[in-house]
Formats: sequence, structure tokens, C-alpha cells
Amino acid sequence: MPATRGFQFTGWIVAAVTASMCFPSAFLHWGSFDLRNKWVILLVVQLVMFGMGTQMSLADFKGVAKTPRGVLVGIVCHFSIMPLVGVALTKVFAFPPEIAAGIILIGSCSSGLASNVMAYLAGANLVLSVTVTAITTLVAPFMTPLLMKLFAGTLVEVKFVNMMMEIIKIVIVPIGAALLHDYLKTASATGRRWVHVIAVAAALWLAMLALGGWGWVAGQVGESARLVIGTLGFFLAAVLVGLLYHVAVRRWPAIGRKMPLGSMAGIVYFTAVTTAAGRDNLLQIGALLFVAAALHNAAGYFFGYWLSRGAGLDKNSARSVAFEVGLQNGGMASGLAGSMGKLATVGLAAAIFSPWMNISGSILANYWRRRKA
Repeated sequence: MPATRGFQFTGWIVAAVTASMCFPSAFLHWGSFDLRNKWVILLVVQLVMFGMGTQMSLADFKGVAKTPRGVLVGIVCHFSIMPLVGVALTKVFAFPPEIAAGIILIGSCSSGLASNVMAYLAGANLVLSVTVTAITTLVAPFMTPLLMKLFAGTLVEVKFVNMMMEIIKIVIVPIGAALLHDYLKTASATGRRWVHVIAVAAALWLAMLALGGWGWVAGQVGESARLVIGTLGFFLAAVLVGLLYHVAVRRWPAIGRKMPLGSMAGIVYFTAVTTAAGRDNLLQIGALLFVAAALHNAAGYFFGYWLSRGAGLDKNSARSVAFEVGLQNGGMASGLAGSMGKLATVGLAAAIFSPWMNISGSILANYWRRRKA
């Protein structure tokens, strides 16, 4: 059963957290290789996001026209309730600055794909859930840095443009690569031809950078230009990866069916590494952080549901919004914490909040499934 599989995944997360708390060194280094390396974390999170993207389609964005009010309510609730509740919890529990910033960060991220699974299990408005997830993901490069600058700017250094570019690399690029695969399923001959041309150009560009071209480019331009050129390189890589994935899935369909397992493995990886890196902090404030996670999550469900009902949405739609608000993208939060070099502090909230969101979401989904709207 899907619900049982959800709990099995949570069991793997709990096992990873337990093992990394007991044997932290095993999850920090393999010989001389640092498992916390920001490029490794970036690639793992991109794998997670790519796997998430393979479960989406371009048609998901058309849901805006079908339920415009529900989508608007969902987006507004998502990017207001969770950051504000996160700020309130950091004040109540008086967490250290970087831990507090992590709570605000996960509250400022887009919805997680788990919200769609829970909406499906609950028999809620799945079209609305999928659309809100798609739109919050699309606007995250602007909204997340803005909210972090407003609410966590005094806790950690937040560079708006840098964080925006990181979110594009972490979320938009891999999901875009997956959506390219979806586009190619029905693309015209001309469309496919253009994708092939861009993919060849991407391969040549990336080969040039790998053979020393990046060092030359970096020496010729300033920091802002390097940031833009680097992000462009990621987009070109996305075209190449999306095309190669499309070709591979057409030849071996089982690859597509196994992609969610790759995402799950990635989540287990960065949860274990984050827990090991922040073990000392967790021993001091882990219990309080778990209480904060439960309250944050419950507040998202509660306010998401009742504010939606107050805005005139039906019960099924309000249930979908509750999941969209209460379930955040922990992978995105972990990736951003890793890019900031603060996985052991800013990344801790994501490591604690994510397993609990899976547990509570499964419980609430099954409860609502038995009580039809």
C-alpha cells in the first residue's frame, strides 16, 4: 500500500538518523573524502529534485486556469504561514542564531512533492495540490531569498542574488531537465531538432569548461558575471541530461519507474550526513527542535485548512492546501544550507523536520481518507 511505503521510507530516515548519531564519523568521511563537500551535497540534492521532477509534467501548470482562487490561496498561505510561524517558534524557544535561521529557511521553501502524495491518499483535490506545488517551486528562487532576507537576515548572512542562483541550480535546473523529458514525449520534429542542437552545444561548452576554460573565463570577468555564466552552464547541462534521460527511458522504461527510489536514497544520504555533522548541537537541543518541528508542521495544517475554508474553498480543496502549507521541501533547505557551508547548523532543521512531516502527513492523510469531505 502507498501509505505503508511512506512509513517504510520514514523508517529508513529514522535508521539513518540513529546510525549517524551513534557513529558520526562514518557519515562524515570515507577515508580522505569529505561527505559534506558542498558539490557532493549539491549533486545529491539535484538528484532528489530531478526524481521529483520526473513525477511532474508541463500539464501541472495548466491547473492554474482550472482552480485560480484555490491556487492563489494556496500560494499566499504557503509563503506567509510557515515563515511567520517559524519566526515565532525561534523566539519562543530562543534557538541559537544559525539553528533559528534553519527553521525559518525550511518555512520559506517551496512545497515538497510529498504533499501531492498525501493529497492523493486523503482523497483531496489532487489537481490543486499538484498545481500549487508546481507554482511554489517556480517562484521559490524569488520568494525564498526574499523571506530569508526579511526574517533571517540578522541571524545569518543572506545574499539575495547568490541564494536565488543557488535555488535555480538546486531546484529549477534539475526539475527543468525532468520536464524536458516530458516535453520530448509529444514534441514536434522541429522541437526535438532544436533540443538536439542545444544539447550538442551544451556538450561542447561543458567540455571546454572542464578542460580548463572555466579558469580562463573566471579570470576575465567579475563575481556577478561568474555567477551568471555558472548558472548558464547548469541550464545547458540540464538540456543534455534531460535529453539523455529521455533516450534512456525510451530504451529502458524501468529507469523511469526507479527514479523515486533514487530521490529517496538522496534524502537518506543528506539526512544522515547533516545529522552526523550537527550531532553535538542535536544532543543539546534535539528535543526542543523536534517539538518545534511538530508545532510548525501542525500550525501549517491548521491554518492552511481553516484559512482556506474562510476564503471559500470546499473541504477537499482546503485539505489540499493544508498539505501544501504543512509539508515543505526539505531537500531544498538542505541544499541551501550546504551551499552556505552551514550544514551542521542551518541544515539541522531540515534533518529533523523532514522525517516528522512524512509521519504526520501519512497519519493525517489516512484520517481524512476515512472521513470523506
